[in-house]
Amino acid sequence: MCVERVEAEAIYDAGREVVVEVLLAMDRRIEQLEAHVARQDERIAQLERRLNRSSRNSSAPPSSDAPAPAARRGKGSLGRDRGGQAGHEGHGRDLLPACAVDEVIEHWPERCDCGHVFCGREHDPVGEPVVHQVEELPALTVRVIEHRAQRLCCPACGGEPRAQLSRELTASCFGPRLQAALVVLSVRNRISRRDVVELGEELFGARLSTGSIDAILSRASRALQEPYEDLLGQVRGAGALNADETGWRTAGERRALWGLFTARHAFFQITRDRHEDHAKRLLANTHAIVTTDRWWAYRSLPLRRRQLCWSHLKRDFAAHEEGLAAEKEFGEHGLELCREVFAAWQTFQDTEDRRQLKRTITQLQRTYKPIIAVYATKRPRNKRCRGMAKNLLKAWPALWNFAAHDGVAPTNNHAERALRGAVIYRKLSLGTQSAGGEQRIARLLSAHTTCRLQRRSLFNYLSELLTAHARGDPAPSLA
Repeated sequence: MCVERVEAEAIYDAGREVVVEVLLAMDRRIEQLEAHVARQDERIAQLERRLNRSSRNSSAPPSSDAPAPAARRGKGSLGRDRGGQAGHEGHGRDLLPACAVDEVIEHWPERCDCGHVFCGREHDPVGEPVVHQVEELPALTVRVIEHRAQRLCCPACGGEPRAQLSRELTASCFGPRLQAALVVLSVRNRISRRDVVELGEELFGARLSTGSIDAILSRASRALQEPYEDLLGQVRGAGALNADETGWRTAGERRALWGLFTARHAFFQITRDRHEDHAKRLLANTHAIVTTDRWWAYRSLPLRRRQLCWSHLKRDFAAHEEGLAAEKEFGEHGLELCREVFAAWQTFQDTEDRRQLKRTITQLQRTYKPIIAVYATKRPRNKRCRGMAKNLLKAWPALWNFAAHDGVAPTNNHAERALRGAVIYRKLSLGTQSAGGEQRIARLLSAHTTCRLQRRSLFNYLSELLTAHARGDPAPSLA
């Protein structure tokens, strides 16, 4: 509303009451405009925050980040050409010892530069030979073994009994090592059924179909039933474990993939959703310190048995730092706290002095708790800033359990790394198609990740497992 001078003089001449009413109306209008501007500022801040969202300041995966600017072409920052420099000593392959060599082929010179022609081995070798080793695959092909159950005529009764094939032989048309290789290609290497069929035919000369691959995966899943249940007991009985969850799809419907991890064991389970009741069932009877993010489904855990992830906190503080006024200050204080926490943890990793770690962490608590408490009051206008500060104070004891307990780290990176393979599998396969498929992939992913954590051959384990399953013997343990 724009008031001309003539209109302002007319209002003034109308008397005191009219002037007061006009001023009050203008004040109400200013308040409305200020509120409108505040809403617009908040909206703009939300849009900017969404635009600047990355793996550094949110839980978005690094693969979702915008590509980095293309590197400058030509010479590097020091003015030199890219790649190895002239005169740089190369790094060749080390020669294997003689005991690792399968075949030695001698090569002899045929003629000299002077024109002399050598006939066979008429001279003894001079000096040491130049050695060049070539590593090659042998011709790969499956061995087809035909088992014939013969009949004989009994001279006593005239019957014709037939030989009985063992359970191990009749369990499948494929041997345990071939089955193990196909399971490894499907689960660890995340190759589709159709591609596994093609690879099996090209690499091994095996006659396969997509139905055969499904049958082999189902057989491996059944064989894993007992080791899978033992894994859950191992994880629950640990002194410290990491827990995380991510989305999943079954026949296009939303599901959740939960993971529990120790230093040597991994347990996966697919459930209907990511609600608290599933976390309670998975973590039932455990007395471990559980490292998690701040997802609400873990709130039933006592704070003394929970460690919150500082990497997640660092990303949240980084997002606040990109805000304005009080929110920016809050983010800066939080990032400084994270830097000091990670520095203390790195010092502990180098020195293994837990007493010093506890002293440092105690001092950090005394310094930063009052600072965070200030932002939890109503004084800062930013609700996001105040909400995070309040939540941190409520969960304050769960921020520091890593300083007092062995095997507990300040981050949940172990769980996120262990989940990464399952997430890639989900993206490539688009999840599962049935409840049976959920159970199958949970067991196979558990075996795959556990073998990786133990630096154990998944192929060798599956070969032993499928052999024992065919014979009816106890399954080899994953513990």
